Amino acid sequence: MTGPLHGLRVFDLSRVLAGPSCTQLLGDLGADVIKIERPGSGDDTRGWGPPFLTGADGEETAESAYFLSTNRNKRSLALDIAQPEGAALARRLVAQCDVLVENFKTGGLKKYGLAYADLADDNPGLIYCSITGFGQTGPFAARPGYDFLIQGMGGIMSVTGQPGDEPMKVGVAIADLMTGMYASSAILAALHHREKTGQGQYIDLALLDTQVAWLANQGLNYLTSGVAPGRLGNEHPNIVPYKVLPCSDGFFILAVGNDRQYQAFCAFAEAPELAEDDRFRNNAARVRNRDALYASIAEITARRPQDEWVEGLTAVGVPCGPVNTIEQTFAHPQVQARDMQIRMTHAATGGEVSLIGSPIKYSETPADYRRAPPMLGQHTEEVLEELLGLGPTEVAALREKGIV
Repeated sequence: MTGPLHGLRVFDLSRVLAGPSCTQLLGDLGADVIKIERPGSGDDTRGWGPPFLTGADGEETAESAYFLSTNRNKRSLALDIAQPEGAALARRLVAQCDVLVENFKTGGLKKYGLAYADLADDNPGLIYCSITGFGQTGPFAARPGYDFLIQGMGGIMSVTGQPGDEPMKVGVAIADLMTGMYASSAILAALHHREKTGQGQYIDLALLDTQVAWLANQGLNYLTSGVAPGRLGNEHPNIVPYKVLPCSDGFFILAVGNDRQYQAFCAFAEAPELAEDDRFRNNAARVRNRDALYASIAEITARRPQDEWVEGLTAVGVPCGPVNTIEQTFAHPQVQARDMQIRMTHAATGGEVSLIGSPIKYSETPADYRRAPPMLGQHTEEVLEELLGLGPTEVAALREKGIV
């Protein structure tokens, strides 16, 4: 069974993480994604290790775990668009595609004749998605963007980490990843528009815009009050109690969302005094008196083990849970039951490799795991023959010139 985007062809000129995470999702949904890579070196993330895949001989391959994370369901075409003949081939290939995704610096593809204006007349249905650090307009448009810098500039680090400590980034490249997710949604919406009108369009996505957009309630807390929120560690700015708390054998998460849950927590904790105290009677009061409440709760939770808290509170409808390591996460029965760890045969090893599955579960068109992340240039001959009708002799000539 194929995915809902079966028959869609994507020309992927993106590198590193934001663009590849977008096109991997499109590939999982059935699109034919053609990943363009520099001959000889490829996507920068191929070298972002260790860890690297280990071959059958026990030696490290050139395939990094980082690259594997966002390049499933793609065909790799090695093509040097910096050479005029390579750029001309790219334009011919784009003419056969529905979507182009790129993350060059603003205006960076114009010199190759691969800007949207260069391609739209010949392919009016083309959906062209540009992902940059700062977008196509504004005083910072020409600057390159990097996830870490964007997390700092975009405000998220100012609210991440413990009070009084240095600002802290999120543990994964969340600005890149969220921009990739926004790009996927934008492309799908543009496809819907094209289905009705026949018209493609240009999509301008910026890492900084995305980071600002997902400040969410923290951003609105500032816009509403005029007071910039600070770092609260694991606490929530608007809900109390909502925190990692000590237990007799470690820690657990308590995430009370309303007054009923708070009363249920107090009953299970055998702490009626906390339920009856006017300082804690409703959420607004608890937010204002958070320090006093947390001091009292921590003394109580430290007396019992994690399992007792998690199982007991769950039984009475109070949100709570453990803090798992990544190893524990993948071993969790719910994660296993949802097929969030999959295995695919990889050409570099001749055996299976573990990958993270798609979180999208369709009833009729499930995620389609057709291709493991490709080796550099693995599908060059296949793609050039299929899309442009080039034979082995022509491809060999291109290879001799270093174009593919």
